[in-house]
Amino acid sequence: MATGRLGVEETLGALNAALGLGGPLWFKETRARHLRARDFLAPRRALEARFGAEQVPEPVVSAVASLQGPGVAPVQRCVPTPAGLALQLQRPAVFERVLGSVAAYVVPAAPSSPGPRVILHCPALRCAPCTLRLSQLRAILVADHLARVLRAHGVSVHQAPATWDPHLQTFLQQLRVEWPVAPRRTATATLRSRVLAEQTSSSGGEVLPPNVLGRVCLKELIEQGPSAGYDRNLDHCLVTEDLLCTLAELQEAVHNCREDSSPGLARPSDCSVDSCVVVHVVSCEEEFQQQKADLLWRKLDEQAPRRQKHLVCGPVRVVGGARTLTAPEYYKLRLAQACKASALKRGGDLARDPAWADISQSLSVATVKFEMLSTAPQSQLLLTLADSVSTKGTKSGTFVMYNCARLATLFESYKRSMAQGLYPAFPPVSSLDFSLLRDEVSVPPRSGMCGVPAFSSQHPPLPGQGEWLLLFNSVLPFPDLLSQAAGLAYAAPGRHIAARTETICRFLVQLSMDVSSYYNRVHILGEPRPHLFGQMFARLQLLRAVRGVLHAGLALLGLPPLNHI
Repeated sequence: MATGRLGVEETLGALNAALGLGGPLWFKETRARHLRARDFLAPRRALEARFGAEQVPEPVVSAVASLQGPGVAPVQRCVPTPAGLALQLQRPAVFERVLGSVAAYVVPAAPSSPGPRVILHCPALRCAPCTLRLSQLRAILVADHLARVLRAHGVSVHQAPATWDPHLQTFLQQLRVEWPVAPRRTATATLRSRVLAEQTSSSGGEVLPPNVLGRVCLKELIEQGPSAGYDRNLDHCLVTEDLLCTLAELQEAVHNCREDSSPGLARPSDCSVDSCVVVHVVSCEEEFQQQKADLLWRKLDEQAPRRQKHLVCGPVRVVGGARTLTAPEYYKLRLAQACKASALKRGGDLARDPAWADISQSLSVATVKFEMLSTAPQSQLLLTLADSVSTKGTKSGTFVMYNCARLATLFESYKRSMAQGLYPAFPPVSSLDFSLLRDEVSVPPRSGMCGVPAFSSQHPPLPGQGEWLLLFNSVLPFPDLLSQAAGLAYAAPGRHIAARTETICRFLVQLSMDVSSYYNRVHILGEPRPHLFGQMFARLQLLRAVRGVLHAGLALLGLPPLNHI
């Protein structure tokens, strides 16, 4: 049997190369109705632009149909259709390759070359929790999630500032945010002397406002190329002790970053000024002040990293909100809603049980993180305060956690039945017959008048469609998805940088919808009859892979999986 991890990106690259010179034409299908007949498509109009009005040359079609290579999924057939060139994979072979090495599909693809070390700086973490705005909470959660994704991709990440306020540390622990903790100690003497030197040479006896150490001119920095994109109104900066403490914290983070020798992390070949990049994750309200701090740092410190990028999170608007909520008030609201939902579902006495209190806390944190991270960070976020801690919706973190608990319950049921002698022990994966993965249980047709089946525009699921949807849309593309989520354009011109921190949340929601649909339609643990065990074990192995992907995605959000709900 062939070995090595199959990849969507590798397959698409080989497909496009088989069509000859030109831009990429192929794309992966994701919708169930298209996956009935094909897995990849090269659209007809794009082919006509490439090859003219005539049909695609037969040698090209043959080359695609016989495609092979590292990471390339085996091809079943490639045929011209009215929609274009349709390609279908050898699905049993893909099932065997993927489900035979599940562990390889819950980690990102290895980077082609080591990237820079990254310092994630989140100014909102200098605020007291009682004053933390929702937009600042969003920036904190984006920074925490980005740190986890980058580390999973092998990037050396340092976070600043270290938190020293015990109340803020408690709040971050409640939200399962991992951030360094340290006592507040910053050496600002060197920076202060440079500010005073600038002040002496340019102030001309200017009287400064209280608590201001000096005025530093930034105009020449604004006019330089590396500072393109900064606000033109930043011609000077009034320097305070707090601002110098901020710069000192960043200096310490840079020093630690350059000295880092953690094993197992991708390392650049040198530890120069350019070996690390600073990404400032700020709310839109903090952007102007961060620009000022950036330029002052460049002015006072020749060793400041030349690459500093701003990830600016859009505003958070409360829909129909009578008043502005602070971040702790918002979290307490979601926690109260989760506790209320538990009391209604399980009864007041059970809801007060410590185990159920932990579940309610986990559901509230999941709700907060999915609400804050499911929208692209640069976009405005509209927040509805109505009760969203419910398993009935399909867009929330609670729905994802509910399906995680569903899978845990399924495997626990199998273990209990095996202990009772109803099912045999799980056989070696190499002995499983994945050609038995045929989702033959379809939704019955709707009845019309007098029991006559009503016409439906939705085609019933074809054999194997449910299983293939889970594998092809969830397990197989997950490593590439992780790589995309970790992709930051550090070298792009300009001050701003974009991040796709919404990718994981949206993926997990769609995965949960597919799991829920499959779980409701297919009876996984069938009757204990030997001739049915082969299909049951193949399905369980598929759901093992799905559960591994689900757990890996939740870990990148700092959310432990639930075993029951």
